[in-house]
Amino acid sequence: MKVLVEADGGSRGNPGPAGYGCVVWSADHQTVLAEQGQAIGVATNNVAEYRGLIAGLEQARRVGANEVGVSMDSKLVVEQMAGRWKVKHPAMAELQQQARALASTFDSVTYEWIPRERNAYADRLANEAMDAAAKPGEAVAVPPAVWTGNQGAPTRLLLLRHGQTEFSRQRRYSGRGNPELTDTGRSQADAAARYLAQLGGIDAVITSPLRRAHDTASAAAKALGLDVTVDDELIETDFGAWEGLTFAEARERDPELHGNWLRDTSLRPPGGESFDDVQDRVQRLRARIIAEHPGNTVLVVSHVTPIKTLLRLALDAGTSILHRLHLDLASLSIAEFYPDGNASVRLVNQTSYLG
Repeated sequence: MKVLVEADGGSRGNPGPAGYGCVVWSADHQTVLAEQGQAIGVATNNVAEYRGLIAGLEQARRVGANEVGVSMDSKLVVEQMAGRWKVKHPAMAELQQQARALASTFDSVTYEWIPRERNAYADRLANEAMDAAAKPGEAVAVPPAVWTGNQGAPTRLLLLRHGQTEFSRQRRYSGRGNPELTDTGRSQADAAARYLAQLGGIDAVITSPLRRAHDTASAAAKALGLDVTVDDELIETDFGAWEGLTFAEARERDPELHGNWLRDTSLRPPGGESFDDVQDRVQRLRARIIAEHPGNTVLVVSHVTPIKTLLRLALDAGTSILHRLHLDLASLSIAEFYPDGNASVRLVNQTSYLG
């Protein structure tokens, strides 16, 4: 199904009180399928515009779209998302990465600049949200349409990838092996811990049993004053005979299998496990965390594949996201899972705290 997304954002002060609006139309631009407006506190116009785009893509995903035409009156966002303009500001880069991760879950997304008068619907939603936030006692957000709104308090997962190891530095397959963090990796873990301590509001810390993840989690738990819980289902993919090999070495060892494995998530490396196997255990893990921590914020420290899988589940995305989504070492992503079965991704691959 193809839909049209119109999004807008504004800031009264730039930076100042800000908000966004988005609307999802049917392909003929006759029927509103979903809409949302929300105040976001103090922010710039550009941040608000990106937040509107992200919300619009999230709403398009919820109504079951596979093709999206985005229209915005922000020349900057349209040109950056189309790849014609570079993103220089770190905050904009993080928002663009989040928007691109969402866009990658669709078969196609196109971007078009439109004049402000043609974006009146989304502009109205953004201004209504900002107006409501400015009036004491009134709701901050304009609620989304009932048929797309998430219900209940979500379990928020802060997904932290471990810091650098010698294998990751050399770009080698690192699954069930147990290398320790390098000096750089320990510095990354400490920087993430400081950031998370400032963020606060974290109720529990859960980690993979492997040393690189456990040490990263321990640094954060110490800063947060929390204990660390080990969960074996957060362990990295078992790469079997490819463990410790570079991409090129694995391809040379098993050229046909390696090529097919990149395209088929049901295939296993020699003596290893498939990405489908990983998804099965990550789904069990997700259900257990939601059941044990309803409405809480949980720091989950793991590896690139389990984290990508949790993001894939939150986005209800296809398997291609496992190869298209980039996650840096010691990066932070955020996914929320609601009691009604809905989910949302709030952040992907934040690394600004690493300096």
